[in-house]
Amino acid sequence: MATTFEEAIRLYNTKRWNSALQAFQDVDVSEFTTEQKTELAYYFGLCYAKLEQYKEAAVYLEQAVTGDLGALRSCQCRLTLAYIYMMTRRARMAEIELEHLIKSGFKSVQIYTMLGYVSWMQKNDERAVQMYETALGIDPNNATAMNGLGFLLVESGKDVSRGLDLCKRAVEKRPQSAAYLDSLGWAYYKTGEIGEARRLLRRALDLAPRQKDISLHMKALVDEAS
Repeated sequence: MATTFEEAIRLYNTKRWNSALQAFQDVDVSEFTTEQKTELAYYFGLCYAKLEQYKEAAVYLEQAVTGDLGALRSCQCRLTLAYIYMMTRRARMAEIELEHLIKSGFKSVQIYTMLGYVSWMQKNDERAVQMYETALGIDPNNATAMNGLGFLLVESGKDVSRGLDLCKRAVEKRPQSAAYLDSLGWAYYKTGEIGEARRLLRRALDLAPRQKDISLHMKALVDEAS
């Protein structure tokens, strides 16, 4: 017996991603309108994204975003696509989606922090700094923006003191974030405080032992000490 579209949506709204995906697959679409097919592609894409199956998610969201989803759903669709492109190292494609959102009038901390990150991925540090500064202009206490900007200011040597302070504030807000601990540890390393750097990088590595950047930072510290 086919699952109704409404039942599948209900499963999605309860965050039962695998069950929802199966339910959407069981929906009878033989009499669906174009708008309903677009909405189904949208939900397929979101389910796959939640399950971190990014290749499949992108296929459906790329279909959905060209249809009539309405302003808010279209924004969510493009934002999710940008995240998928970012996670799969397609920085320029992520940038295109984020810039489209800004041109459409959507301007949020999340959009600007993501733009900061994808700018950094493309080695455009100057623009990355601008995007993180814009994000902090919207929300001065946003931990993601503080961490991203702090790391860039330290790494570039542009303003190490401010960068260190921003990294500290990010860790104060999220003390169990491996990424934030890594940034702060690296900031201490750059200022010559090796003991504190080692302590923080070790904590970061314990939380995320497979994270490549943290391992590289720890290796640089160990190599210098040996």
